[in-house]
Amino acid sequence: MTENSKPQDSAHNAAPKTTPSERVGEPASKVEIADATGTAETAAVADTAATAGPSIVTQKGGPRRAASLPDSGSSSSRASSTKIRVDDAAEPMRAAGRLPRLPSDDEIAADLTQDSNEVDTSADLEAAPNSMTTARTRTQEMAKRQAAMDRAANTKPVLTRVFQVLIAVFYPIVLLVLSIRLVTSSVFLWVEYHRPGFPADSFGFSTEDRMTYGSYTIDYLLNFSPPRYLGDLVNNLGNPLFLTREVGHMADVKGVIVMAFLAGLVLAVIMIIGMVYLAGRSVGGIRRALFAGSIATLALILALGVLAVTGWEQFFTEFHRIFFADGTWTFYTDDTLIRLFPSQFWMDAGIFIGVFVLVVSSLTLAFTWPTKDRRLAVGAAQRPGRRSV
Repeated sequence: MTENSKPQDSAHNAAPKTTPSERVGEPASKVEIADATGTAETAAVADTAATAGPSIVTQKGGPRRAASLPDSGSSSSRASSTKIRVDDAAEPMRAAGRLPRLPSDDEIAADLTQDSNEVDTSADLEAAPNSMTTARTRTQEMAKRQAAMDRAANTKPVLTRVFQVLIAVFYPIVLLVLSIRLVTSSVFLWVEYHRPGFPADSFGFSTEDRMTYGSYTIDYLLNFSPPRYLGDLVNNLGNPLFLTREVGHMADVKGVIVMAFLAGLVLAVIMIIGMVYLAGRSVGGIRRALFAGSIATLALILALGVLAVTGWEQFFTEFHRIFFADGTWTFYTDDTLIRLFPSQFWMDAGIFIGVFVLVVSSLTLAFTWPTKDRRLAVGAAQRPGRRSV
């Protein structure tokens, strides 16, 4: 027992001489590591390294190496030396406190769903401006189409306007020609010759003679016979009934009358065509055209009536100067034309024309007056979807 204990004591007593702490001047748990630049770092070494026996020797200015010192009192001294390498500017490895928690299946599914929602949301956000632009464009197109439809519904066709204007302008002319046609008739001639107060012929024509010769004159104006139709007429004595200048003037009158009747007939046909056209395409179009034409006719006939009343002789003279050459329409009182158609006949014919035109145009104005019911009918026709003019 005594011998065995002595080696232990000697070993225990010799240990302080070879302790690493005396060589480096620091505890065995600390290691000073110096790099090539002279900077120092301190690293903690586990306590198990001290119990293993080897000591850490630091070599400055050279490669770092660890040398193991033999320790006869430890089983680790028989082990091979352990080398420790430490990288520059690297943190020492530490044991993890706990393992990282892996996500569950539910969490993974939730993340995938959130990612897909984010993708859909971004796609919607990208598509939203395009959708808004498309919707705005469609709205604008619809507004333009509606405006175009409204303009088309409220726009009067050109032909409709033309017919309305033509009817209004032609109405007084046609009415005036119609009144002239009524005057140039055997009926009016008979009424004139038989009415009380009509002056008798001072040169011997009876009422029957006037009706006979006067009817020939009216027939010549309305037929297509040449001037000899009047030139070949003779009286009871066998003398020519009309002189050459009288026949010539009646030929001029016939030319004016035929042209007036033809013009009136053409204008009347155009008016009828216009009325037929407006009847199917315009609500109140005919009424408005006739209303305007009647106003124009009243204004015209009133102006002519004032001129005729204030100076009949001057009016009659100026009228003949417009259509006939000077010197061709003046005759003597014993000439046949003056005996058949005295001044009173032309005055009565003028009065008849004025009264006829005035009455007809007044009736037209009354029947085409824009009353409340007619305005309501036109307003109902101007609803969207139906063309109104």
